[in-house]
Amino acid sequence: MINSTLKIKINEIAERIHDEVIKDRRHLHSNPELSFHEQETAKYIASRLNEIGIEFQKMADTGLLALIKGDLASQKLVTLRADLDALPVSEANDISYRSNKSGIMHACGHDAHASSLLGTAKILLELKKEFGGTIKLIFQPAEEKYPGGASRMIAEGVLENPKPAAVIAQHVMPELETGKVGFRAGKYMASNDEIYITVHGKGGHGAQPHENVDPVLIASHIIIALQQIVSRIADPKNPSVLSFGKVIANGAVNVIPDEVYMEGTFRTMDEAWRKKAHQKMKKIAQGIAKCMNATCTFEILKGYPFLINAERLTWKLQKFAIEYLGKENVVDLDIWMAAEDFAYYSQITDSCFYRIGTGNKDYGITSSLHTPTFNIDENSLKLSTGLMAYLALRQLGN
Repeated sequence: MINSTLKIKINEIAERIHDEVIKDRRHLHSNPELSFHEQETAKYIASRLNEIGIEFQKMADTGLLALIKGDLASQKLVTLRADLDALPVSEANDISYRSNKSGIMHACGHDAHASSLLGTAKILLELKKEFGGTIKLIFQPAEEKYPGGASRMIAEGVLENPKPAAVIAQHVMPELETGKVGFRAGKYMASNDEIYITVHGKGGHGAQPHENVDPVLIASHIIIALQQIVSRIADPKNPSVLSFGKVIANGAVNVIPDEVYMEGTFRTMDEAWRKKAHQKMKKIAQGIAKCMNATCTFEILKGYPFLINAERLTWKLQKFAIEYLGKENVVDLDIWMAAEDFAYYSQITDSCFYRIGTGNKDYGITSSLHTPTFNIDENSLKLSTGLMAYLALRQLGN
């Protein structure tokens, strides 16, 4: 198909199925499920694939893998991925389709990702007589929780038989207005490690500090000293973040506790430095505790690797996006120190993770991801379905 003809056809279908995609998104939004517990979500996706007429198989308990084969001869393969899980967030939106589960919400837009991929599948199926090759559709569970649904699905062979030349995914971006998309070639998102530290001292009366080993003071020294990992030990050209968000010193006004517990996160974009930083942090924390007559347990839960967008693939997809949307609607993104388990795919095969604008100030849709008031401008669902279909077919190249 000529590109302009392809664009027109895809736009027409995306417009026609827009209400259907909204209905899917609202159903998923109203019925969120946490990571590794997406049973009803998977059943719903399966029922919709059956209705559309696309064969699928179950993977990783609550994941699904579907295939769409074009009628023309070609051995090429492209993989498209969406995630399914929600977050432990209580929704504060006053909307008809708000979450019906207390303390659980689609606050990261995975409902939009999954419904968009269903819409993309419908577009591709309608056009199957006009292209050759195979398109894999991954509906993946548990992006939000270690060890990540991507690692489970990869272990179960989602990238095999046949092996894709490219894996493509999109993610909502409320900071970007509806109608625009963003790309970044190369390193894009950070690795993410969880840090758990307990400082063991000797508690007692707050009026007798000389008779105690104060874990509160020691923990304070550790937090401050560990910032040297980023400010003085890391190469300034290598982005790194170290943040502590939880400190529990369960004493009282005049009670020094026996121990202090801390939780934090470390993020970077270099695996060699990541390993070195882990060793440095542990050595610093335990060294400070020892010299102040305390002990320190230091645990790091290693999370997702950094996400890298294959440069040649990303540049090509960005060019295709310009064809579809116009140059004024395709922007360059900066690095983002959040983490994504799509990184596992990107470490194995050429991958591209791009962003879809879903913000709309006129509608009051401006809240950030992972907040109780997060929502999307549902007009973006026309673009999210149509663009992904266009990118897939242009990448197949016939």
